Amino acid sequence: MKSTLRNPYVYLLFVLPTIILYCMFFIYPTITSFVYGFTNWDGLNHKAFIGLDNFVNAFKDAEFRSSIWNNLIILLFSSCIQVPLIVVFALLISSVKRFQGFYKTTVFMPSILSTSIIGILWGYIYNPDVGLLNSILKNFGVETIYWLAEPKLAMFSILVTNAWQWMGFYIVLILAAILAIPKDIDEAAMIDGATGVQRAWYLTVPLIKPIINVVIMLSIAGALRVVDIVLVMTGGGPAGSTDVMASYMVNKAIKFGDYGYGSALSIIIFAIALILTALYQLLIARRQERIEY
Repeated sequence: MKSTLRNPYVYLLFVLPTIILYCMFFIYPTITSFVYGFTNWDGLNHKAFIGLDNFVNAFKDAEFRSSIWNNLIILLFSSCIQVPLIVVFALLISSVKRFQGFYKTTVFMPSILSTSIIGILWGYIYNPDVGLLNSILKNFGVETIYWLAEPKLAMFSILVTNAWQWMGFYIVLILAAILAIPKDIDEAAMIDGATGVQRAWYLTVPLIKPIINVVIMLSIAGALRVVDIVLVMTGGGPAGSTDVMASYMVNKAIKFGDYGYGSALSIIIFAIALILTALYQLLIARRQERIEY
């Protein structure tokens, strides 16, 4: 038995199925997508090599540039508004003595639901005729609001829905870091007369900065791969006002059958996500001191 476990081929045998699946569903599609990005292909007929034309056309495409702007809006919302709220909610839950497990489960629940279900659920909430939100507002004399049909409101509605789904996941991450801080540190601050707000701002938040950096980086990556919630709720409309890069890519490739152009867009999206996460890691995250206690 011991001689068998010392054989490296035994370990290879166990990991081989995972390696095969990884190559089938990640490596191979990535390589083929890169190749198709340099072709004019409708998914059925012969592929014609056209060089960098798809990439040049992408940056000339006003609709694609608009989708990039929408992704940046989601990114800024996630980093500048959503993350501070996540930290505040995590601090509030950590200060609760009773039913803390209930609160953690409640906030985490939306993140384990399918995005399609979330989109359909919030679609009914935003419904102008029978939706819960308009029904509440009508009691205060507010006229019917078309949340997903007005270009100025549709993007905001998607931002709220996306935040509602994923905030709980990040809250649990921050909460785990807060609960890992030794109680002696907080008790010493209490003895010195620090209030709850002072302990949170000057003690807890600095100690959990590494986890906050992780949450920000995950938010950046998540903001750039938002697609399913957009496709379910608006399909990119009205008039492309909620189109993000990924949804625009899906519509171009599948709805309009331009797989070559869609593949080129996927490469651009991958490059943008890689550059932004690398810049954040190099310029901000690595400058933070490592906290040990």
